[in-house]
Amino acid sequence: MPNASKWSFAALIILALTASLSYAQVTGSTLSGTITSSAGTVIPNAKISVTNLATRQTTEAQTDGAGNYNVTNLAPGNYQVSIAASGFSTKVADLTFAGGARQTLNQTLAVSSGGAAPDLGDLGFPVNQTQGSAQDQARLDRRSHMLQMHQRYGLIATIPLAATLIASGSAGGKHGSATGRDIHGALGIASTGLYFTSAYYAIWAPRVPGTSTRGQIRLHKTLAWIHGPGMILTPVLGAMAYAQENRGEKVHGIAKAHSAVAGITAIAYGAAILSVTLKF
Repeated sequence: MPNASKWSFAALIILALTASLSYAQVTGSTLSGTITSSAGTVIPNAKISVTNLATRQTTEAQTDGAGNYNVTNLAPGNYQVSIAASGFSTKVADLTFAGGARQTLNQTLAVSSGGAAPDLGDLGFPVNQTQGSAQDQARLDRRSHMLQMHQRYGLIATIPLAATLIASGSAGGKHGSATGRDIHGALGIASTGLYFTSAYYAIWAPRVPGTSTRGQIRLHKTLAWIHGPGMILTPVLGAMAYAQENRGEKVHGIAKAHSAVAGITAIAYGAAILSVTLKF
């Protein structure tokens, strides 16, 4: 091949590559925007699906912690954009992209009617008080879950606790029996186990900085300083009394305080539950 032909052929290749690159730069379109709730709060982790109606090819993206998303390298054509987030109704929009176009699509999602709980913004809190980092939200979610478990086990514990108090009549005194003491002790162990399971969730629930304890919650926590030590001391004294009676002895010494400590503990525990159940 003559040199002139070689140079001509090389020039054609360079022109073709340049044209291809230029075309690729022109045709790559971008779609971006911000997704918020009807209350004005941003929605992180919302799923953005952009489908080319001609090729049925779908490109997906996800909003970041600030509710922003960005979809790049979209070919010219007609598209359907679907935006979905947990707890919100899905929204669909139709868009047309020209070569190299940049479009912005901001959308507001309404809370779905499928029973999803409203976010803090829907409950009337200002936007600047409800927007936070994903880490803060995860801490708040974990705290809410653990306090729910605390409440659940605490309420369940009242059942064997009440049964323990009722069974105390057959555990000691003139009408006491070995079987009665065994039943009373078993119910006491069940009550103590459920109580400390409930206490675990309350003690280890993550703290949210900037929040203060007041009102009925403060009373609830104050009463824990009574029924907490009582729940430790009651089974200890009960075990001492159990051993003394099984040896045929009359309950004596510090073990005689078992009934009184159990009664005070039960009253304080009941008052703690009522303090967060009744509104006053």
